[in-house]
Amino acid sequence: MSTHKIAVIGLGYVGLPLARLFATKYPVVGFDINQKRIEELNQGSDHTLEVADDILQAVLIKEVPFEGSVNGLYCSSNLNDIKDASIYVITVPTPVDKHNRPDLTPLYKSSETVGKVLSKGDIVIYESTVYPGVTEDECIPVLERISGLKFNEDFYAGYSPERINPGDKEHTVEKILKVTSGSNPEIGVIVNDLYKSVITAGTHLAPTIKVAEAAKVIENSQRDINIAFVNELAKIFNLLEIDTHAVLEAAGTKWNFLPFKPGLVGGHCIGVDPYYLAQKAQEKGYHPEIILAGRRLNDSMGQYVASQVVKTMIKKNIKVNGGKVLNLGITFKENCPDVRNTKAVDVIKALEDYSLEVTTYDPWASETEVQHEYGINSISSIDKVVEKYDAIVLTVAHKEFLDLDFTQFLKENNVIYDVKGILEICDSRL
Repeated sequence: MSTHKIAVIGLGYVGLPLARLFATKYPVVGFDINQKRIEELNQGSDHTLEVADDILQAVLIKEVPFEGSVNGLYCSSNLNDIKDASIYVITVPTPVDKHNRPDLTPLYKSSETVGKVLSKGDIVIYESTVYPGVTEDECIPVLERISGLKFNEDFYAGYSPERINPGDKEHTVEKILKVTSGSNPEIGVIVNDLYKSVITAGTHLAPTIKVAEAAKVIENSQRDINIAFVNELAKIFNLLEIDTHAVLEAAGTKWNFLPFKPGLVGGHCIGVDPYYLAQKAQEKGYHPEIILAGRRLNDSMGQYVASQVVKTMIKKNIKVNGGKVLNLGITFKENCPDVRNTKAVDVIKALEDYSLEVTTYDPWASETEVQHEYGINSISSIDKVVEKYDAIVLTVAHKEFLDLDFTQFLKENNVIYDVKGILEICDSRL
């Protein structure tokens, strides 16, 4: 175990926390093609806020650690710096395209990168969320083609699905039990022991790579379906003029009632992973009804929220055409700067379709990133919110919003719509 030399490919929300953790016990090179990201990390700062600056700086070293087997993390965009690794851990995103079809391009590209430096005896471990079969049927052939080596003879593979929860400072990577697997039983034990050496919560060795892949993709599919159920309940109870949150609170007194809440389902996991499983099922001739029904319902919630805001405005005789709305929050979840696949954008776009003028304030989101990703001009400082609005829509429950005096931003006749159900005073909520 002490001879392991680890290269982590992709230093985003998943890769960096893992690289930092491994670096406490092993020589690690963190590799990313984004040179700006590398420069930022080598300066001891992480803009994703997943790794605190002092924790990052405690493991950073200034040269490639493999020759002397010095424990620590060296960040680089130079392919030569990872050529002497013995274990490669690939942690790149697995998004969907505009038609919600799995996009494996990052996996193909990262596999090509590793293939260029792969040597006999090396192990390549994938952490990216995929449908069952991607590692062995899609990624391994790329490694073989580029490296000229033969799978399970010259090199080996493992799969250990990421379980990072962005913005969660309690359930950090080492505190979440890790599923592991290998391309044969012996490699499975090596991969499991590697993770077990740094994951304090423990590990679970799955019998095959496909089992580990399937376990990951159903985790988020299950959550997606459960949230879709309570979102549908919210629509029904709104028609019946019953407080959905009060119903869920009452039902939650039973010991085995699952505590899901209605809301927008975005991000890089729950809002994406079910499409990966659905794609594989359809390839085998099966149309997954429940999984896709849950996705359709959850994807419709942005439009639903906007329609409820407009209906409430009309009931209060507030002019909709040209009306001004302050949207609070654009990240995909609270207290986190991650704007990937955020469904807050769906609410904003739908409100604009009603000819409402929307201003978005989010103290966590990068204005530049929001503009680049969505073409939306957001505000990150409360001092820039200077108008009076006809309505405020609380889309993301950032801690900064909990004690915010909404009255200073509202016209006399106004609407407060609470998507997250956290405000004591509001006109309507999901």
